Amino acid sequence: MNRFESQEEAIAAGVYISKVKSFVKREGRLTNAQTRAIENNWATMGLTTDMGMLDFTAVFGNANPVVVEIGFGMGKSLVEMAQNAPELNFIGIEVHKPGVGACLAEAEEAGVTNLRVFDHDAVEVLAQCIPDKSLHRLQLYFPDPWHKKRHHKRRIVQNEFVQNVHKKLVEGGHFHMATDWEPYAEHMIEVMQNQDNFINTATDGLYVPRPDYRPITKFEVRGQKLGHGVWDIIFAAKSL
Repeated sequence: MNRFESQEEAIAAGVYISKVKSFVKREGRLTNAQTRAIENNWATMGLTTDMGMLDFTAVFGNANPVVVEIGFGMGKSLVEMAQNAPELNFIGIEVHKPGVGACLAEAEEAGVTNLRVFDHDAVEVLAQCIPDKSLHRLQLYFPDPWHKKRHHKRRIVQNEFVQNVHKKLVEGGHFHMATDWEPYAEHMIEVMQNQDNFINTATDGLYVPRPDYRPITKFEVRGQKLGHGVWDIIFAAKSL
């Protein structure tokens, strides 16, 4: 980033710096049900970056703690979490529109009212819409591991991203990651251990057992039957 230490600093100086994306935008085709779900629910559940910094109390109609999930896929587990924890508010961020439609369809069927979604780049959502020191937990489950070494720079878990996450968490708030790719789990641990303002919550080794609040997916069950592992990592934000 040349003379600028962060993207925000470059923007403030009026300089555009092209960013390495951690995802590939794949629009895909929406099913009729996904299209209907977006049409029926976006007005009440959809969020956009032009709203600016959000007032969570106004968005949800209450002051309950807020959980953000980045990359919720088709949204089934996110809806399940929202349904199981009505005392929390959830915001999902996803760039795959069919996933957004599927999530809204699941939410409508489940009758959840404590869930909102963005169809946008998570890095930009965090910077433009999520107030500092406002999140109870940030979830990053099974992000693209970018297996090839030349693509490792595209992994979302990097120092700058982690520091941006810290800004958004309340003191003691959790950054919860999960991956089924052990080299990426090791990368996550390496990045997190380099942060002075996070502490690993694991009490036995580096990883934690899957918390009850994170639903196990069919994909995960299938992988376990094939002997594949899943690594959960939870770090708590602390002040220096």
